Amino acid sequence: MPFASLGRAARETVSGLPRAFWWLWTSTLVNRLGAFVATFMALYLTVERGYSASYAGLVASLHGFGGVVSSLAAGVMTDRLGRRPTLLVAQASTAASVALLGFVHDPVAIAAVAFLVGMTSNASRPAVQAMMADIVRPEDRVRAFSLNYWAINLGFAVSAVAAGFIAQVSYRAGFLLEAGMTAVCAVVVFLKLPESRPERTAKAAREDDIGLGAVLRDGRYMAVVGLSFLIAVIFQQGSIGLPVAMGEAGFTPADYGLAIAVNGILIVVLQIPVTRFIEHRDPRRLLVASALLAGYGFGLTVFAGSVGVLALTVCVWTLGEMINAPTQTGLVVRLSPVHGRGRYQGVYTLSWSVAALVAPLMSGFVIDRFGAEWLWGLCAAVGTVAAFGYGALMRRLPAQEPAVGKPAAAPAEASAA
Repeated sequence: MPFASLGRAARETVSGLPRAFWWLWTSTLVNRLGAFVATFMALYLTVERGYSASYAGLVASLHGFGGVVSSLAAGVMTDRLGRRPTLLVAQASTAASVALLGFVHDPVAIAAVAFLVGMTSNASRPAVQAMMADIVRPEDRVRAFSLNYWAINLGFAVSAVAAGFIAQVSYRAGFLLEAGMTAVCAVVVFLKLPESRPERTAKAAREDDIGLGAVLRDGRYMAVVGLSFLIAVIFQQGSIGLPVAMGEAGFTPADYGLAIAVNGILIVVLQIPVTRFIEHRDPRRLLVASALLAGYGFGLTVFAGSVGVLALTVCVWTLGEMINAPTQTGLVVRLSPVHGRGRYQGVYTLSWSVAALVAPLMSGFVIDRFGAEWLWGLCAAVGTVAAFGYGALMRRLPAQEPAVGKPAAAPAEASAA
């Protein structure tokens, strides 16, 4: 009986979403299944090419900076050119730049191409999120964003394992395989996804003329972006502060691998049940709870003296991550004007890109100057601030607008997959 209930819950979770969503979801999954380069880039530069760890860190920073640069430009492109053209340009450019990265040897060229890869790969995110908001009904968006987040983590979990085996054979093969799978994503978009940008009215045209300034002057939305930045800085510690602190405490890389594997396993196994639980609940309470789970999940690391206890702390902040990701993305869409979704999503993406730059500097400084205990205490404090911020800003939310995207409106596009 429990298995029958679980199967029914899974069917209800994936039913009723438009066919266009599932093609977009498939594109996301294929893209993440091929995300090999980010996994082995540091090893490629230090082991295969013989560069220093400092140079590898510089390349990683340039990759992240590329994402910062492209966030706003991609958001504008998404609104002006359309979701589909932006996706096609971003994915085709990513495929070409990743393939090129496997053939360049000069350190300056590697750094420049890594910046280009970061810029092109990040450019698709505002378009994906805006298209998803266009084609999915407002009441189904949290579920849709959660399923997309699940695909991202499932794909990453598989690609992380595959990357190790591929690197043993040939690093260049990994670059070419990722380029090929990204090209497949572009083909899926070209063949299966129609443009979803709503038709423009005279009022929408006036909105479009406002540009990014309208987003930056939207006080409530920018406060949400600021809170998103705080949450992103916390979650970045899972891959930045945690391995460094564990190494200083005498744990091995294998110990860290065991602890952090809990994060991916829980998301893959529990994201759909968690989605069922949060789908129609108060987003204000969910975001407050997710901020506290994130902050205090990392805060509890100060008491962890074994791999088992560390794994338990990972469980706590992973639950916060599973609640926060779809709920916060849904909130971003809810606060975005229909014809400005690309720009709004671009600014939201920027908060995560900037966090990816700030978090390594912050965690390194705090650990070196004060010790890891202060870093975990700071995570708890930041989570508390974010929780209070969500509680204050989520009062009197605007009503959700009706679905306007053509693919969602067409009955023939519905799928009970």
